Amino acid sequence: MPSTARGSISSLKRLGYMVLLDNAALMDGRFTWHERWRDQRIEVWTFGLLDRGSAHRISREETEHLFYHGYNNYMEHAFPEDELRPVSCKPLTRDRSNPARPELNDPLGNYSLTLIDSLSTLAILASSSEGNTKENEALRRFQDGIMALVEQYGDGSEGPKGQGRRAHGFDLDSKVQIFETVIRGVGGLLSAHLFAVGELPIKGYHPKDDIQGRGRGNSDRIEWSRNFSYDGQLLRLAHDLGKRLLPAFSTSTGLPYPRVNLRYGVPFYMNSPLNYDAEDGQCRTTQESSTEETENCSAGAGSLILELTVLSRLTGDPQFEALAKRAFWSVWERRSPLGLVGSGIDSETGLWTGPYTGLGAGIDSFFEYAVKSYVLLSGSSLPNATKNSNLFDFSGTEVPPALTDAQHDAESFLQVWHDAHAAIKRHLYRGDMYVHPHYIQADLFTGAARAYWVDSLSAFFPGLLTLTGNLEEAIETHLLFTALWTRYSALPERWSTSSGNVEGGLGWWGGRPEFIESTYHLYRATEDPWYLHVGEMALRDIKRRCWTKCGWSGLQDVRTGEMNDRMESFFLGETAKYLFLLFDPSHPLNKLDASFVFSTEGHPLIIPRSPSSPITNKKRSFPGARTNDQPKDTFKADVCPRSQAILPFSLSNTAARGDLYHAAHLARLHHMPTPRRADSPIVEFSGDHPSISISDVRSPSNFTYFPWTLPSYLVPYNATCSKMTARPTFDITFPAPANTILGPGFLQRVGNGILINSMGGLRLGMIQDVALPKAGSGDGDLYRVQAVNNVGLGKDEKIFLPKDVVASVVNPLDPNFTRIRDAEMLDIIVDVTDNQDSSSQEIEVNGTSVLKEGGRSDITIEAADGSSDAASHVKVAFNSLFQHVTSMLRDQPPLPDLQHLRHYIPAITPTGAGAAPIPDVQDALGPDITGAPQGNLLWHTVFVTDQNCDTKLPISIPKEYQIIVIKRGGCSFSRKLENIPSFPPTSNSLQLVIVVSFEEHENEDGLLQGFLIRPLLDPTQFTRSGLPRHHPIPMVMVGGGEQVYNVFRKATGIGIKRRYSVHAQGVLISNLIII
Repeated sequence: MPSTARGSISSLKRLGYMVLLDNAALMDGRFTWHERWRDQRIEVWTFGLLDRGSAHRISREETEHLFYHGYNNYMEHAFPEDELRPVSCKPLTRDRSNPARPELNDPLGNYSLTLIDSLSTLAILASSSEGNTKENEALRRFQDGIMALVEQYGDGSEGPKGQGRRAHGFDLDSKVQIFETVIRGVGGLLSAHLFAVGELPIKGYHPKDDIQGRGRGNSDRIEWSRNFSYDGQLLRLAHDLGKRLLPAFSTSTGLPYPRVNLRYGVPFYMNSPLNYDAEDGQCRTTQESSTEETENCSAGAGSLILELTVLSRLTGDPQFEALAKRAFWSVWERRSPLGLVGSGIDSETGLWTGPYTGLGAGIDSFFEYAVKSYVLLSGSSLPNATKNSNLFDFSGTEVPPALTDAQHDAESFLQVWHDAHAAIKRHLYRGDMYVHPHYIQADLFTGAARAYWVDSLSAFFPGLLTLTGNLEEAIETHLLFTALWTRYSALPERWSTSSGNVEGGLGWWGGRPEFIESTYHLYRATEDPWYLHVGEMALRDIKRRCWTKCGWSGLQDVRTGEMNDRMESFFLGETAKYLFLLFDPSHPLNKLDASFVFSTEGHPLIIPRSPSSPITNKKRSFPGARTNDQPKDTFKADVCPRSQAILPFSLSNTAARGDLYHAAHLARLHHMPTPRRADSPIVEFSGDHPSISISDVRSPSNFTYFPWTLPSYLVPYNATCSKMTARPTFDITFPAPANTILGPGFLQRVGNGILINSMGGLRLGMIQDVALPKAGSGDGDLYRVQAVNNVGLGKDEKIFLPKDVVASVVNPLDPNFTRIRDAEMLDIIVDVTDNQDSSSQEIEVNGTSVLKEGGRSDITIEAADGSSDAASHVKVAFNSLFQHVTSMLRDQPPLPDLQHLRHYIPAITPTGAGAAPIPDVQDALGPDITGAPQGNLLWHTVFVTDQNCDTKLPISIPKEYQIIVIKRGGCSFSRKLENIPSFPPTSNSLQLVIVVSFEEHENEDGLLQGFLIRPLLDPTQFTRSGLPRHHPIPMVMVGGGEQVYNVFRKATGIGIKRRYSVHAQGVLISNLIII
């Protein structure tokens, strides 16, 4: 048959082809087709849809062939070594001659790593929909793999049967990384055990029906063949391996050492208490002691909970779970004040070893395990705590403190995710104004941007967002990775969003699964066929570029296609597994209604619902945690959103998104040429291998509409993408005076920003990306200073400009840098004392208690956290201008013998004909940069009354008191002022009325918490007798209710500080504060 033809539907049906057409083709009666998968006699129609079930089956079968091509060659050419060299057809082992190769020696422990990593994939393939359960080849291979492993390493027991051909358990002289060994070795063994005993499903396999009595440790014995019965060998081996990792946890910080020798422990960490020599009173040293790194990472220390908790629950040995949880919380407790988690952290000191943070290498799975620990622990009917008395014995050193109930509670792990995600969105997330949403690397302590690249490991994040119900963020993030895969036919290890090229020469792809993992989760959540075509693209590109006669090789450079002669264990353990599950929607795991999780190595794990261990059959006690009979409404309910209905006249919501081209534009797909030749080593091999077709070796065309496997019927006809968001940026430069050299004190970093001591030579990088507060008026976003003289700033950092510095340089007519006084908001500064001295006296006027202060002492400053925007209108939640400055001092030691406290209370002025101007007095000074107070406050006599609605105040009050404080409510603002008698204005008479608003009033105003509405003084001010007031009384309103009201009751001094802001081109600069 020709590649394209026209004909009738009936004629093709007679040939045995499946025909599916869309309505337009059916109405026309004619159609166009192209041939694919000739051996299955199924056609894909250009104007129609291939039956989804058939498409699933074809891709699923191709994925099975992909897995077995790698697995069979590993067993033939590399087993029992760790990994396979697929180009040279030889095993890959540890490099004992060069210990400084962590990428090789950390994961390879000389214990048949690829087989262990592949067992759970074999179990999953055993549930293939087409599998014959009586002659299930994948199930047989799964059982054969377990038998081969037991033959090499024994059955995990202490006796003779515990000795294998290679070792007695994992008694091996191999220094391995804790993290890699836990997630690959321990996790792989546990997952395979759970499949073997039926706790995880395999279609047609019912081991509990085949129990043939009791095996070792009183465990169930399941007959697999005449020569082998399974009785928990893998679990015992996992326990053996886990115990060999325990010496790494012998630290005072709770953070494990990064590496351990499976036979000798940690002799290379000289500060470990395990190396303490009681006779000599010092640590034993080895040749490696002085050079061994103690730096771990957040992912390496904090991503052990899933595997070690399951190990504890299955064996009844609680120490693994306790140590893993302790390590997790040790990482989280060291997060920065911004809520960010760093990458490198020293196991002995607990200090961060670097200032950067991001989502990828060194950090990634910490967030993943926060979520999945919640899922795993929530599904267990067992309590979630362990007993500290059974912890690993650290050679007589102090036993680590017991974890709290909250640290055992599943809900606490979910809260970690919520807090971490909020910090990520605040400081690492860049929205659509940066072409397309993505994440950056930032400073751990300031949040300032430090690097602009994404790595292939961070492709896991869309999948995690999907699991937590953040579907829109997941979809938009995944689009960029899909565009990058379309461009490179793989994901480079690191790619720069700023240059559009591979970052720093890191262009390899080692077969990583993270992108395919996220694709799988997104398809499960949305059932959008677009993700099936993404999976098809990944499958075809892997087959085209990575195939060798002896397996599948990683790529040393995604740009050239150079191979690296290594098939990492996770390629079979994760990449092939997620591809298979993507194309098998009816797989038992995809239908399992239980709290199971995929580990970061892709191993399914679950805590069995049975309260007894499959091997020990002992009751285990994990006291102190939530049980299933507790009411559900006491916990948060995070609900995944339902998949959206398909848009009208569309078959895919993702393909119809208006920002699809934005991701393509950021990935620079529109700059890529179109390859025109087939180039793959499998061309010569495709003749006698039906799983390989010309579509596998055809080089893709790099379309801006992606993936390249997307059929034409999913491409909207004559569609238009949404407009890209503009990102206004510009620089403001202040020239330096002639013959001036900027000194070291020109810029001074303070607690939450930078203090500028000179305007000469200053360059401010501006960006308009700060959203206006929801309350109030105004259109558009606010400007933010994102850099000062090339020093990047975080989103929460401020620029502090002394008023005298600004006044001497800034031109008031300059439209790019205009200083404006806020006409609506100001700050009330209050000095209070908790210990009243003899000079204070309480009097009563008209039934109202009044506190009169007769003297003042030297004042001190109360440093307060919080932030204040100079935004006029209504925003009281952002504290005053002075709180900006005092928050800079939060790390200063407290001042001794505090007698007074200084409060900074935001206030709003009234509007209307009756509003009087604020007294034209000198502004009070805020504290200096050292925290010392500056100047005294102007007013010292304060009269505090109630609502002031029914009774006129005595005539002496406005004459003798400079400040009157009134509660809001009971009558109008105008009525409150009417009840104040007329008075001759003097410096000692009434200067200002302060109205205190309470929460119930703010709720009546319909405002968000932390906002105030401007009081309306509609009529001009009158006295109680109805005469116009010759000297209108200034008034302001503050929030805070009873707490603020009591502050005024204790006031020893009050002043005001007007707010000033700086505008660029008429738009407020949100983080520039004039002090």
